[in-house]
Amino acid sequence: MRDFSTDHSALALNTATLGHNLDGHGAGWPVERVIDACAERGFGGIVFWRREIGDRAIEIGNRARKAGLTVAGLCRSPFLVGPMAPRPSSALRDDFQASIDMAAGLGTSILTIVVGGVEPESRGVEDSLKRVAERVAEAAPYAAQRGVGLALEPLNPVYAGNRSCLVTVRDAIDLCEAIDAANVGIAVDVYHVWWDTSLARELRRAGKYRILGYHLCDWLADTRDVLLDRGMMGDGVADLKALRAAVEAAGYRGFCEVEVFSAENWWKRDPAQVLDACVERFRSVC
Repeated sequence: MRDFSTDHSALALNTATLGHNLDGHGAGWPVERVIDACAERGFGGIVFWRREIGDRAIEIGNRARKAGLTVAGLCRSPFLVGPMAPRPSSALRDDFQASIDMAAGLGTSILTIVVGGVEPESRGVEDSLKRVAERVAEAAPYAAQRGVGLALEPLNPVYAGNRSCLVTVRDAIDLCEAIDAANVGIAVDVYHVWWDTSLARELRRAGKYRILGYHLCDWLADTRDVLLDRGMMGDGVADLKALRAAVEAAGYRGFCEVEVFSAENWWKRDPAQVLDACVERFRSVC
């Protein structure tokens, strides 16, 4: 397992950690200031949200690289199924393609996919997952042409109804096998998988080429909001070193991306303090 105690160049910031994914949260730092602050602290990468980028993908990607950062990913595709997916299907296809184009413009090889919840008038997750597979398979060749990998991110089962009918790494790998495209893999997020006792086994089944991302945070034992009350690494009950050991035993050597949604704690702090905490916790507890 990699030793991060003296080298945190594998650390990436997901800008959601500063509240940049939702209106009305965070300190409102512009993209350029976030890039510079990460570079000053020795982060190796940065992951943006589409709402920050607008029509500036090429400019922002170049700006990050000039500062010495890798654009390690983009959040995210539209929901592909469920009550919050774009309607009609043509609008969904257009938005999915736009997210792929934005990733390519930024110069990142990873677009995170949160698949969406259970399809209206449906029950259970199986029919919705089949539709996810169809829509990802349809988009994968275009994404490959643009040099973009599609990272299916299973979410905690509490989100199955509206945000993600994909809730286990097992099912994510099954989808990858069904789609059978070299640029389709998975993203492993501590918040969503820390509880899964089958994780190490499933990651070995995935293999290193299908693990496209690893996301860091923590699960607070007394979480007050399952969406917006994540913990900073070390503040919760997830076994972070064991989780990373499982990911790396499967062959992953990419960035470790800090992604903390924390409306009542970390998003209310000075971003400089948040970034410093990310570095310290990464080097000491991850």
